[in-house]
Amino acid sequence: MIEFSHVSVTYDGADRPVLRDVDLTIEEGELCLVAGRTGVGKSTLLGAINGLVPHFTGGTLAGRVKVGGLDTATHPPRELASVVGVVGQDPLAGFVTDTVEEELAYAMEQLAVAPDVMRKRVEETLDLLGIAELRDRPLRTLSGGQQQRVAIGAVLTAHPSVLVLDEPTSALDPTAAEEVLAAITRLVHDLGTTVVVAEHRMERVAQYADRLLYLPGDGTVVSGQPAEVFAETDVAPPIVELGRLAGWSPLPLSVRDARRLARPLRERLAERRPAAAAQSSGEAILTARGVRVRYGNVNAVRGVDLRLDRGEVVALMGRNGSGKSSLLWALQGSGPRSDGTVDVLGADPKTLRSRAARTRVGLVPQTPSDLLYLDSVEAECRQADVESEVTAGTARKLLDRLVPGIEDDTNPRDLSEGQRLALVLAVQLAAAPPVVLLDEPTRGLDYPAKRHFATILADLAAEGHAVLLATHDVEFVASAAHRVVVLAEGEVVADGPTADVVVASPAFAPQVAKILAPEPWLTVDAVAKALA
Repeated sequence: MIEFSHVSVTYDGADRPVLRDVDLTIEEGELCLVAGRTGVGKSTLLGAINGLVPHFTGGTLAGRVKVGGLDTATHPPRELASVVGVVGQDPLAGFVTDTVEEELAYAMEQLAVAPDVMRKRVEETLDLLGIAELRDRPLRTLSGGQQQRVAIGAVLTAHPSVLVLDEPTSALDPTAAEEVLAAITRLVHDLGTTVVVAEHRMERVAQYADRLLYLPGDGTVVSGQPAEVFAETDVAPPIVELGRLAGWSPLPLSVRDARRLARPLRERLAERRPAAAAQSSGEAILTARGVRVRYGNVNAVRGVDLRLDRGEVVALMGRNGSGKSSLLWALQGSGPRSDGTVDVLGADPKTLRSRAARTRVGLVPQTPSDLLYLDSVEAECRQADVESEVTAGTARKLLDRLVPGIEDDTNPRDLSEGQRLALVLAVQLAAAPPVVLLDEPTRGLDYPAKRHFATILADLAAEGHAVLLATHDVEFVASAAHRVVVLAEGEVVADGPTADVVVASPAFAPQVAKILAPEPWLTVDAVAKALA
């Protein structure tokens, strides 16, 4: 179905190719997982499948890519649209209509699908992805996870033979991600659709993959059975890392298979306990009482009480649309708040001028680049110093501490996801706010980058900041958060230590906890320290 023959891709000005002499074949009806560190060329590989590389991105493509017998060199993306469906990392950037139902129908309109067939496919897709109640909603009013499902649905209605997905579950809560992956695997097994998916949260996808395409970073692509290839990769889901630590062979990719192998490991750990979690200082920095947020007739946040202590990292979790982002913006002060109070060291950020509010609460939104508007890293850092009224060079020093080595003249839009996140975090921290709010900060980050980011949060907490991050990344929460608050329908339904909250929920439990239950382990690092 997909053939790469001696394919190399070199972008203008680059000193070496992103892809180098790639030879691989993906058979019809395969689900292929594309893995590798951030910036190694995964998006380039995906773009080559439907001709976006090089027709849209520029650069030079050597060799040949054929999809369904069509050569991408002679068939531009518009001619491949009925064969290859593509969902990018940013769903909102790909929408062309106003409402959910219109977006699902748009691709079929361009392909001249008969109206009665269009209506039937729209209804099937609404049910398949569990978004029937959203059919009349404006796309810009949806949560990030809801937008992700609509973007996938808009591609599925055209019934493509090949489906290319770039980070399809990055904005989805665990349950929604399982529903989307179930729908994708149904397409693979029932319709023979070929699916190629790049996903940093590989713990969600690895067990379903027929083939792993691993990009080590030198331009090559390693193709093979997932369990075999994962034995040598520098990025791997926790279940694989635990298997390596325990010496399991072949490496398991599902919790079921891992539990069958884990009895000896559980027995070795039976007399040990994880290191005690750090205790909060008991000094409240932020106190919220009865916070409510309404959008017209929609109650997004319903009377939330919340306290953040100095030196505490708190994870805010819950399904898509539960009110997490609305609560963050209400706490920060610039978002709507219909009722309730927020106190940050004696002042409500909503009543302060923007410059003064920056010194109380800093917020990094779901799309960090929304806060970047200048043409160089140096300019962004300099402007942050001016707006925060701090000594010149403050933001740059913070950035060097977070992610060293970024050149001053680099355009922020040329940075990787992790570098861009670090830049925005440095811009916000320049004002030294005691409270730091983060909305889905690990989107686009690979496993090593997330480990580094967890150390950044730990350092912030040690310096006396209070950190609140809204996230669906249960593995990151297990390694980084002291406490978890769960929202449902805008209300707090759980609030407690991370181990107590996540283990009690099948949806929010990390892979290690599921494998080693009832033993109280959350991360591979904790297990490794205990065994050492």
